[in-house]
Amino acid sequence: MTADKGVERILVVEDEQIARENLVLVLEREGYEVVGVDNGTKALRVLEAEDFDLVLTDLSMPDVGGMEVLEHCRRVRPDTEVLVITGYATVDSAVEAMRKGAYHYLPKPYKIEVLRELARKALEKVHLRREVSLLRRRGPGDGPRIIGESPAMQQLKRTIGQVAPVDCNVLILGETGTGKELAARSIHHQSERAGQRFLAVNCASFNEELLGNELFGHEREAFTGAGKMRKGLIESADKGTFFLDEIGDMPLPMQAKLLRVLENRTLIRLGGTQEIPVDVRILAATNKDLAQEVEEGTFRQDLYFRLNVISLNIPALSKRREDIPVLCGYFLHRHAQALGRPAREISERAMEVLMAYQFPGNVRELENIMERAVVLCNSETIQPSHLPEDLTRFETRLGRPFQRAMVSLRENEREHIEFVLEQCGGNKTRAAEILEVDRATLWRKLKRLDIED
Repeated sequence: MTADKGVERILVVEDEQIARENLVLVLEREGYEVVGVDNGTKALRVLEAEDFDLVLTDLSMPDVGGMEVLEHCRRVRPDTEVLVITGYATVDSAVEAMRKGAYHYLPKPYKIEVLRELARKALEKVHLRREVSLLRRRGPGDGPRIIGESPAMQQLKRTIGQVAPVDCNVLILGETGTGKELAARSIHHQSERAGQRFLAVNCASFNEELLGNELFGHEREAFTGAGKMRKGLIESADKGTFFLDEIGDMPLPMQAKLLRVLENRTLIRLGGTQEIPVDVRILAATNKDLAQEVEEGTFRQDLYFRLNVISLNIPALSKRREDIPVLCGYFLHRHAQALGRPAREISERAMEVLMAYQFPGNVRELENIMERAVVLCNSETIQPSHLPEDLTRFETRLGRPFQRAMVSLRENEREHIEFVLEQCGGNKTRAAEILEVDRATLWRKLKRLDIED
């Protein structure tokens, strides 16, 4: 018997009837499916027959105690977390429970809020482990995987699934490092062109002359050193998909030539006169506001309309923070395996530091941070000390209230705004987005708090 998808199942093992019924009631009100049993023997049988995401077990019970339930669960249901509860807490039993794999050791009496929070975090850990396990099992033919279960990413995946089969141009918008090329590859993989080539070029990486040669190729002797004909990337992607990254940086003369490809489905190589037919789907991406670029005359309006048949917006990582843990787990596994390092998990404190960070460099920055942590970590667990200094400095600032430092609300606000501005490289528009205020409000705060404008 397995749990319905999306509904977490919890087993409560408690020999005291009132305590057991209260636990079941509290957890059911949280939306979980809960099974309660009154002794350890029944718990062993139930664990043999059914799947659970979390087990809450009392430690002291007749015949079969909580330690035996814990050991049995770790053996037959290794992906299930176990929370040990006891009214006879000792250091020795706590150490033994944690050594045997308990998620947490909770002494009685406890606050219901604490229990709810521990259950939520344990279930998050289970979900994360299963997500990462699923990613590890993917084969090379499964195509690109867009990672994230936040509402924004679920909507993005649904939209990609809708537009991929329709052979039209797509404009992908988003900040640097959000995964625009990954979205483009996902569109290609789900389209009828999936069996053909996917080629990409970054328009910001070439000057006008080199970009023209990359895109359109050249005829023999088109210029000094051109000893033979060379196909460009667009022609090489015939029948497939061609991705233009950072299209907003394409020079105007190249924009005119690209427009010809989109309108006539033909191109002319450099130094040539013959029109060559091409059948290619064009996907483009930018971190710029192309509508604004059109107004300023740096981007052709007709090309903008041709590219923007359908637009996709890739959310910044700061707008989908709930995806950070599964991304961390994925990058941790990938780099630990590639580099032959022992790191296997991220400590709770290190994850808190990562969750508090704004990630101005988005998913790309997170991957770099995890790769660095894997290199520096000589044990199985990533700790805050393995993270960059900028992140741990932010952790110290966040930790002030817990250290009982007496600072004013004004000083706290000032330090936080200064930190966000620093992370954004002084970009006030981006800082205002992160702080969730408009630019005018941010400007007033800068003046009120005497922060250099």
